Amino acid sequence: MSPVKPTILVTGGAGYIGSHTVLALSRAGYHVVILDNLVYGHQDLVEKVLQVELIIGDTADRALLDHLFQTRDIAAVMHFSAYAYVGESVSDPAKYYRNNVMGTLTLLEAMVAASVKKFVFSSTCATYGVPEIIPIPENHPQNPINPYGATKLMVERILADFDVAYDFKSVRFRYFNAAGADPNGLLGEDHNPETHLIPLVLQTALGKRKSISIFGTDYPTPDGTCIRDYIHVSDLADAHILGLEYLLKGGDSEVFNLGNGQGFSVREVIAAAQHVTGIDIPVQECDRRPGDPPALIGSGEKARKILGWLPQYPDIKDIVVHAWQWHQQRHQ
Repeated sequence: MSPVKPTILVTGGAGYIGSHTVLALSRAGYHVVILDNLVYGHQDLVEKVLQVELIIGDTADRALLDHLFQTRDIAAVMHFSAYAYVGESVSDPAKYYRNNVMGTLTLLEAMVAASVKKFVFSSTCATYGVPEIIPIPENHPQNPINPYGATKLMVERILADFDVAYDFKSVRFRYFNAAGADPNGLLGEDHNPETHLIPLVLQTALGKRKSISIFGTDYPTPDGTCIRDYIHVSDLADAHILGLEYLLKGGDSEVFNLGNGQGFSVREVIAAAQHVTGIDIPVQECDRRPGDPPALIGSGEKARKILGWLPQYPDIKDIVVHAWQWHQQRHQ
């Protein structure tokens, strides 16, 4: 008989990346408890697909957290409950500092009080700001250019200090564009508002939008459009489990970029979507958006070497195929 695996608390587990990670944890034999305030999460997917315990609440609620840790034998926490709209973080930074920093700090303090000292953090390559090196390595200077990236960097610094003071071990994952959907069609990307390119392109294919906008066609890239690193959400989920198991085996605090090491341009994503759907997708060319770097690509070499992470779906067509399956059934 294989040993019983421990209980993992997943904050934001009703959201996009969190829900895919919960699904992967369940498949790997872990017991999962989700904490989600459902501001952006989907209760229906937790109940119908994930079928794990959902506690509706906030990471800023210390009394709730203390009760949670007292009544359940939690071995580690995976933290996905950040707000992640870059533009909104600029217009309403207070919302982001309150949730992303203060909410996380409250969670970390409750964990230390309960002697739960293993933490997998969903960070972001936005902590680097405008890249000086492509692909971006983990030792790249961190100079975020928006409040969203700044809040994630602040949490990373808190985690480093907690390690020194409380022997609190964490794995911090930095990645750019989570994309795609569960290959079996059980889960997918469903944000409101939606700002990510692939779902916006597929919504256009479904007739939900009149056209897809390309912001800037004169970048110093092969086709003039921005290049971004798209990571299949199931590959991200697998990486988070590898990070968790690294900590459960006694690993020290560590930071990893999760990237395919190659990017895809806006035009390449649209072309892949047209190929997959067989639909001619209307395009509107617009001016550049301020603050958009020409290329953002993260290196995944360190995660491959230390964690043994090997993305299963690095090709943009696989990512779009799985996303298309999901969007067709979600929006039919």
